[in-house]
Amino acid sequence: MGDMALYLGITVVGYFIGDRYRKKGRNLPWTAKVQTAAIAVLVFAMGLRIGANREIVGQLDTIGLYAFAFTIVVMVFSVVCIFFVRKLLGINRYGLMKTDQTEDPVEKAIEENVSGASGRRGVDPMTLVILGFVAAGIAAGYFGFALRLENFDSFNETISLIIKLGLCTLLIFVGIDIGTEGKVVAHFRKVGVRILAIPAAVIVGTLAGSAVCALFLPISLRESLAVGAGFGWYTLAPGIIMDRGYVLAGAICFMHNVMRELLGILSIPLVARYVGFVESCGLPGSSSMDVCLPIIERATSGTTAIYSFVNGVVLSFAVPVLVTLFIA
Repeated sequence: MGDMALYLGITVVGYFIGDRYRKKGRNLPWTAKVQTAAIAVLVFAMGLRIGANREIVGQLDTIGLYAFAFTIVVMVFSVVCIFFVRKLLGINRYGLMKTDQTEDPVEKAIEENVSGASGRRGVDPMTLVILGFVAAGIAAGYFGFALRLENFDSFNETISLIIKLGLCTLLIFVGIDIGTEGKVVAHFRKVGVRILAIPAAVIVGTLAGSAVCALFLPISLRESLAVGAGFGWYTLAPGIIMDRGYVLAGAICFMHNVMRELLGILSIPLVARYVGFVESCGLPGSSSMDVCLPIIERATSGTTAIYSFVNGVVLSFAVPVLVTLFIA
């Protein structure tokens, strides 16, 4: 809760800064470059933490395969559910409400931006940046720390602090972008309470995918549902499951939630480009409100960042309720 308030507060401060610059008619074209650099540092630090963790590296075999399959299935189901809900709500692929106008100027600007950034390339450059720095971080963590690190907890605390500082830096720029865009508040008012349908779609899609996974994984249906209900929160959900004595399910849950965040980071630009902006919010689960929020905003728009943050908040509140319900 403390981190949630911190991240929300920083984003709001950034919004007012951006709104002030917008009212003065001043642009801040350099913010995109700062965000890209900060994202690179952030995902490198995350990769470093994963690579330095001997337990994670040591489980990248059978349990890792189970978790990988689980992650792919629930992410696909989540995207499909969001797609249909978005259509029902009348939201276009750029996260904007459909209007009677034949040409929405905001939509046109977003489309031109997406086309200009990656329309002539086979792979989104942001995906390459993320993939490269994550891989470099994992390699550096494993070869530089995992084989010689004696006190992982101390190392992990340091990396966590670096990640938190990086997040705070990124989120203030996310807020600035939302403020300079100018139409976000009006769009949010237009969507209203229907915005809650997006995290609801993620929950339904994740649980449906989890039920399917129970058909081919060596865990029961209730264990599988509990694993999926972690929604990417790898510090809470596995602990609840293991505390109830389900060791295998807890290990799969931990690996799956780590992978959901990591694979979410890698796939956000691709899904945003080829499927839809709002769909990309459901990929990482609860981390769409913090770690993945700057990446979603960078790959989509300030309007989509609102969906992303609300999605993460709702899923975070749902984790302890649903995991406990399924595993009780």
